[in-house]
Amino acid sequence: MFGKKSQRETEDLTTPEAVDRGQRVYDRIVAGKCKDVVAELDAVHGRGRESKRAS
Repeated sequence: MFGKKSQRETEDLTTPEAVDRGQRVYDRIVAGKCKDVVAELDAVHGRGRESKRAS
């Protein structure tokens, strides 16, 4: 549809496990240890496996 991303199965980001993984990335961001926020979040939540789309 117009400008909308296609829907695909995604992980429930509200589960305690997903929140914990996201919190660990957030802690790395705050500590200044995170170089690429998007890549790290994609990795912990199982995204980014498909080829990158043009922005």
